Amino acid sequence: MKSSELAALLDEPACDHNLKGKTGCARPTPGATAGGCTFDGAQIALLPIADVAHIVHGPSGCAGSSWDNRGARSSGSTLYKIGMTTDLSEQDVIMGRGEKRLFHAIKQAVDRYSPAAVFVYSTCVTALIGDDLEATCKAAAARWGVPVIPVDAAGFYGNKNLGNRLAGETMLNHVVGGREPEPPPVDPARPDLRVRDINLIGEYNIAGEFWHTLPLFDELGLRVLCALSGDARFAEVQTMHRAEATMVVCSRAMLNVARKLKESYGIPWFEGSFYGVGDVSAALRDFARLLDDPDLSARAEALIAREEARLAVELAPWRERLRGKRALLYTGGVKSWSIVAALQDLGIHVVATGTKKSTEEDKARIKALMGEDAKMIEDGNARQLLNLARDYRADILIAGGRNQYTALKARLPFLDVNQEREHGYAGYRGMLTLARQLARALENPVWEAVRRPAPWRDGPASAVALAPTDPGATAEPVRPRLDRRDRAHG
Repeated sequence: MKSSELAALLDEPACDHNLKGKTGCARPTPGATAGGCTFDGAQIALLPIADVAHIVHGPSGCAGSSWDNRGARSSGSTLYKIGMTTDLSEQDVIMGRGEKRLFHAIKQAVDRYSPAAVFVYSTCVTALIGDDLEATCKAAAARWGVPVIPVDAAGFYGNKNLGNRLAGETMLNHVVGGREPEPPPVDPARPDLRVRDINLIGEYNIAGEFWHTLPLFDELGLRVLCALSGDARFAEVQTMHRAEATMVVCSRAMLNVARKLKESYGIPWFEGSFYGVGDVSAALRDFARLLDDPDLSARAEALIAREEARLAVELAPWRERLRGKRALLYTGGVKSWSIVAALQDLGIHVVATGTKKSTEEDKARIKALMGEDAKMIEDGNARQLLNLARDYRADILIAGGRNQYTALKARLPFLDVNQEREHGYAGYRGMLTLARQLARALENPVWEAVRRPAPWRDGPASAVALAPTDPGATAEPVRPRLDRRDRAHG
């Protein structure tokens, strides 16, 4: 990819950060992509497209173990879960066999799985040795009659957000506009209902969260042409240009997709969230506002009133149990503020939140929710997180799976909110699930047990068990047997 193209992606006109006179997103610095490179961001954004064969062109280490590693769910095909890679070795690099290996990998994927399309992701190695990804994909598509899409997002280009943006740009350049959508179905129960087509951008269906909101859209007569990319199909991405409105779901890194859909096809868009009761209701109202449909607005208000009333009753006992609890939230990106809104809905006080991969707009939203003095954690190691939990008297750590054992070793309740989680927290239904999981984590009886001093360290000598002895023998206290870990630590 040319440096001018990368510079254009870093300078997003629709981003408030740029509109304030800034010079665009920060340029990548050597070593700063650890924990979220451009390749990682591109793959995260596109991997949930379920009927596509995703091939990583590079060493096998870049592909990793892909089966269910992101938590994105599919209602049909599971092809997206299969990790495919050209598995380049040092010998392949030296002998210049990269393009040949890629060509045969595409053939194998097409012959074995018959995918709707093949996505090929470049990596640092293949970008450095100069493999012509676009020419190879074009030749393979002509040979086997299947769309083969080059995703030029080598890891050293920049950070994860740039990878998200490159993935969106690839869809715009190679996929969107490729076909027309099917006519909307007619509901026999409501034959006069006018169906309106919409897009969701940045909805990845983590733990099935998209399915929490889809019934709301169905009831309002809003057909989701494409959710980029949760539970999506290749054909759905091709029809995004025919939507009447677009919602960017907590993902400012893909604003370029919404902006270009508006510039090229006149599709209005807004940014919103499905975390928290207020945010879900606001999203439904914004769709009605953009579509300028009074009947839709009336039906949306009726649905919102019904769902909020029902949820208020169901959440009441959980809010009573959670009120006043203090949470330390350590996550990144949009979850640094969107989860805050959901926790505050439940009466939980968020003492601090992580901002490692958050944009300036994310930080502004945090201040709007938590106040100007909000404690933001840029890069928290285990010791810093535990110190913050102690200093701010946090009752629970809410973070990603990698921080789970930090919390458990400190005997602190923990809840996973990253992509590996098993529970969906979006939508009205998701709020109830979030409340239930928080209460279960906080009230688990194991915390009382593990915080209690060990029996052999707590009581006086009289509490030490005595061994049975022969009559007349002197009783000797029995010392508890130590396992290997206790012996190692004295």
